[in-house]
Amino acid sequence: MPIKIAITGGIGSGKSYVARQMTALLGIPVYDSDSNAKRLNEESEEIRNRLVSMVGADVYDADGHLDKARLASFLFANTENARKINALIHPIVKADFLRWAERQNVPVVAIETALLAESGIDDVVDRVVRVDAPLEVRIARAMQRDGVTREKVLERISCQSDYPTPDIIINNV
Repeated sequence: MPIKIAITGGIGSGKSYVARQMTALLGIPVYDSDSNAKRLNEESEEIRNRLVSMVGADVYDADGHLDKARLASFLFANTENARKINALIHPIVKADFLRWAERQNVPVVAIETALLAESGIDDVVDRVVRVDAPLEVRIARAMQRDGVTREKVLERISCQSDYPTPDIIINNV
């Protein structure tokens, strides 16, 4: 089993940039928990069935694709909704990451994840890299990237917990 590094930080901190640099400069494969969670939301029957029961049948469109806006609306509506969704999706993503890590034929792998402790990933990684940036920079990046209002970004930030003490901090301004 390779050494596992978590790349974490708040929304707009620059986690993806650091992940790309780790791959480009060091050859470390990085598991993107967000994109893999989206893939699993489409592929996993367990996730599909439980999301329909929690959110409603219209959480998936007629073609069977997840309605991300509807899910986000439910998820960010209150902390209990976020807890339910996280309790469903995080263990499945964690298991997928561990299977992926085992298949890599390298000494070191990484996972990019905003929700390190909430996902349980902190229990299976060997090192933590936290990416930081000033709050206003993070807000501006997220607004531009996601096409959302400042209020929406602040709402999402309020749902993210503090991060465990990292082994390395990268200030990504």
